[in-house]
Amino acid sequence: MQTLLVIDDEASICKAFERAFTSDTISVLAAKTGIEGERLFLEAKPDVVVIDLSLPDTSGLELFKRLREIDSRVPFIFITGHGTVQSAIEATKLGAYDYLFKPLELDEIRTLLDKAFNLSRMVRVQPVLAESNSDEESSGDAIVGRCNAMKEVYKAIGRVASQNLTVLLLGESGTGKEVVAQAIYHHSARSTGPFQAINCAAIPDALLESEIFGHEKGAFTDAHRQRIGKLEQADGGTLFLDEVGDMSPMTQAKVLRVLQDQSFERVGGNTPIQVDVRIIAATNHDLKQLVSEGLFRSDLYFRLSVVTINLPPLRDREDDLRVLAEYFLRRYSSEFGKDIRSIAPETIETLSHYHWPGNVRELESVMKQSLLTARGNILLPDFLPPLGDGHGGNGSSNDPDFLSEKFVAERLEAGTDNLYAEAITIAERQLLRQVLTHTGGNQLKAATLLGISRVTLRSKLKSLGIEASDFSSSR
Repeated sequence: MQTLLVIDDEASICKAFERAFTSDTISVLAAKTGIEGERLFLEAKPDVVVIDLSLPDTSGLELFKRLREIDSRVPFIFITGHGTVQSAIEATKLGAYDYLFKPLELDEIRTLLDKAFNLSRMVRVQPVLAESNSDEESSGDAIVGRCNAMKEVYKAIGRVASQNLTVLLLGESGTGKEVVAQAIYHHSARSTGPFQAINCAAIPDALLESEIFGHEKGAFTDAHRQRIGKLEQADGGTLFLDEVGDMSPMTQAKVLRVLQDQSFERVGGNTPIQVDVRIIAATNHDLKQLVSEGLFRSDLYFRLSVVTINLPPLRDREDDLRVLAEYFLRRYSSEFGKDIRSIAPETIETLSHYHWPGNVRELESVMKQSLLTARGNILLPDFLPPLGDGHGGNGSSNDPDFLSEKFVAERLEAGTDNLYAEAITIAERQLLRQVLTHTGGNQLKAATLLGISRVTLRSKLKSLGIEASDFSSSR
């Protein structure tokens, strides 16, 4: 359960946050004064904090400074009006995550909170090395696996974490690059410093440079005010650049300069800004191939790959499929209100015949879907959703991607207390798969048809374990 703390003296805003975001996975706390907010911050240890810059007993900026001294790794989001914009910018210079303008837009808030909660999890929860036969539940991410390739990954993390070196993580989508980046950060000397993460493929080229480096007022048409970039916010800590192979040549050049002399200019500015930032980069592209094709700078590639860690695809991880499936079964069985204690050998056999293009992330999603409809104490093949090559499932109401009256009746009979979330998950998977099939995997077109932002679409695809690339030849 994640906790959101809202500190705002307007009761309507606090109520709006409570109505919009209270769920089975998020608890919302509200405070109307700085004193009350500080008390709740100490007691509840929230994952994300939203603060109004204008409070009756103190300024939001002063409260932020006090709370940041208590725990500097919590993402803080400010609510600001036009009269307090400069204070909001000052807060981001001091490490605040971002700020929102009144009147608040729900979609904008939801997108920002999704990213803030994800960052909070990465920064505050240290990934663990999970054993397949352990009965302990992990509330955070875990690095699971016993194969020789994964043992090499563990050794590499141990060797490089304490060194102030740039690290490049290579591997297919879903192999766990983000979790390895977390592990390196948590075991480094910078673990008490800030951590910022940017998915370079999830942000349009025109905005990525501003997201990383920030911009000055008037730098481009919509630059109505100064913006502090994630690089500046990560000063003294670590910046994780995911999908770095999707950067434009201009952004590549500016990142190269940061790696060379730890300085940069905001977009539209000419004043050099010095930072002390460790960069961890990741990509599912073959950077050597991109270099040979002139799509990625060779000098940047050599700077990024001071230390390279290769993450193996799931299909090459020997017996780790069973180890991972058992781990996900333990982790999510109780969460889904089930008492599934083991996986039938036939189920493991079915899973082993699939090639897993989405790797560990896809397997995690499949295990979640299976638990939605599973009954009894053993996970049988009938409970598996349809896999890409036709294994598992039969297209009936047992299929978690088929929301039917029979499915609802079965869940009610089973005594579920989470039916709304289960149904929404199934409906979202059906909808996103059908739309991606229609667009041939084009996410920009899919986001337009769905009426949501591309960032929101990518976030949903990731949480559901859906790879847009799997639909590229479906049109």
